Amino acid sequence: MLSRFTDFIRKEHLIAEGQQVLLAVSGGRDSVALAELSSRAGLCFAIAHCNFHLRECDCDRDEQFVRRLAVHYNVPCHVAQFDTNEYAHSHGLSVEEAARELRYSFFEQVCQTNRYDLIATAHHRDDAVETFFINLLRGTGIAGLHGIKLRNGNVIRPMLCFGRADIDSFVRDNNLQYVEDYTNSQPLYLRNRIRLQLIPLLRELSPSFDNTMQDNLGRLAEVESVYRYALQQLHDDLVSTNENQVCIDIKKLKKYDFFPTILFELLRPYGFTSSVTADIARSIDGRSGLRFFSDAYCVVKDRDRLLVVDNSNNSSDYDEVFTIESSCTMLEYPLSLVFQRGIAGDWPLKMSQSEVCFDVDKLKFPLTLRHWRHGDRFRPFGMQGSRLVSDYFTDIKMDVEGKKHVWILCDANDRIIWIVNHRASAIASVTQSTKNILKISLNK
Repeated sequence: MLSRFTDFIRKEHLIAEGQQVLLAVSGGRDSVALAELSSRAGLCFAIAHCNFHLRECDCDRDEQFVRRLAVHYNVPCHVAQFDTNEYAHSHGLSVEEAARELRYSFFEQVCQTNRYDLIATAHHRDDAVETFFINLLRGTGIAGLHGIKLRNGNVIRPMLCFGRADIDSFVRDNNLQYVEDYTNSQPLYLRNRIRLQLIPLLRELSPSFDNTMQDNLGRLAEVESVYRYALQQLHDDLVSTNENQVCIDIKKLKKYDFFPTILFELLRPYGFTSSVTADIARSIDGRSGLRFFSDAYCVVKDRDRLLVVDNSNNSSDYDEVFTIESSCTMLEYPLSLVFQRGIAGDWPLKMSQSEVCFDVDKLKFPLTLRHWRHGDRFRPFGMQGSRLVSDYFTDIKMDVEGKKHVWILCDANDRIIWIVNHRASAIASVTQSTKNILKISLNK
């Protein structure tokens, strides 16, 4: 068993010479076997244990056992205690999901603090098969069908070369002590029900079930590699990055009959679920401005493209209004604006995107600076009549994301006098009868 363990690590390049490994040890037979094999293999390791406080005093018993185990191997022991039920309730998670989040977050923190290179868990081949069925029942892409990855970032699974029977024999033959989690024998969680009820039935139906499943998982991992390669080619063709936003070309996307699947894979890294992605696919020909949200990102339909925008850009100060009194000479935030007063003829009149002049006697103070709003209208300088600001944006081909960063300068009656850095209004424009002028300049 030791030679299979070391050969597997070497063959799969799991641990380089000199790397320090943090072992996730619950105290159960699998993790105890991992600790014993790591010690016999001469690995440089430490132990980490999570007390989830889910089984009354049994959790404290497990913690004490793991602490003694670390003393036995003369290695550091890192322990965290969690109120898992409270965390699950406050974050809307199942107890299993909450425990997983807490566990790996703690492991990462320990690694960063103590400079451990890798995290090793005791997952074995039977766990991989169980994970396959869990993902299959819950719904998954191809990534969920190869079971448990051998390596995921800095997390490694050096026990995947063994089945549960191998580990049981090793523990028994070496008289290794471990603690038993009584919930493992009860169908409380989906994984337990699959282990205790589904897999025994499948083994009864197919005596070669275990070998067949290992072959299947291996082939599915290879298929995923091909799939990922093809998806990368599609990504390079369909996706472009512009400053803080990711753009997906809708016309190119729709050339593929299976574009909803492509869209799901393109958006999955941004936290979009399959149901939300399906809504986006159904609305692909909808009006511009449609928005769809994940926890951290927003997808915006903008003409012939989808924009993936970080939600942090939807700042809470979008509706803020900044007041500018008549005596103001400089505004530094959120824009740098300079206000100069003069008498007609003091300086040549110059109107541009970044500099405008108004008849100050026709303005009503205080002025306000705000973001544009749907329904805003203005009278463009040099044109007859008024028009919607949104129509003006359409004319200059401003995208949905760009509109969010436009500022509007208004007078006290909320009349738009300047779409800052774009177009001045005809309101309070300078004429031959103008005596006093207000010049406003944008410092870029």
